[in-house]
Amino acid sequence: MKVIGFNGSPRKKGNTVCSLNTVFSELEKEGIETEMIHVGKEKIQGCRACFTCAKKRDQRCAIEDDPVNEWIQKMKDADGILLGSPVHFSGVAGTMKSFLDRAFFVISVNNGLLRHKVGASVVAVRRSGGLPTMNSLNHYICYSEMIMPCSNYWNVAHGMNPGEMEQDGEGKQIMEVLGRNMAWLLKIVEMGKKELPAPEPAAKIMTNFIR
Repeated sequence: MKVIGFNGSPRKKGNTVCSLNTVFSELEKEGIETEMIHVGKEKIQGCRACFTCAKKRDQRCAIEDDPVNEWIQKMKDADGILLGSPVHFSGVAGTMKSFLDRAFFVISVNNGLLRHKVGASVVAVRRSGGLPTMNSLNHYICYSEMIMPCSNYWNVAHGMNPGEMEQDGEGKQIMEVLGRNMAWLLKIVEMGKKELPAPEPAAKIMTNFIR
């Protein structure tokens, strides 16, 4: 099995990466392969709302000059997804948000490419804003019908300078517990496929409130 982690921080050795790597360490102990993708320093523009992906349904975003389409395929092929972001103004970092908006729209209009995969999010924060950011990341996971493991507290670690989250004893333990629970859930899902077929995807009903 394999888990893909997305680092939404512009830092490749910051506290977001440390948090992701702590989860990775527990997954690797259970024989699960991991791969880190650094999103934060890429040039990723936001969704254009062109709806080309919904019309073509070819598992691709119409914007072709960045790695988003490559990353979508990596997510499709993985068994688990980890989303990580630092806190910027009490929310998800901008480049990460642009990536997620585009990728998950493509995923949703292509019969839910991530349905019943295992997904979780982690957040690194200096002081406050961790919970709103974690909730925002979790929205993508829930909307995609993924299955979410939990830890023994919110998946937020504290630190300002790179590596400081290692000094957050509780935050570090949260990531370790998350990693162990994620590994366990991945194995349960894999075993369950042999015994119990997944429910068929439902045709999406979309409504608005304008008459």
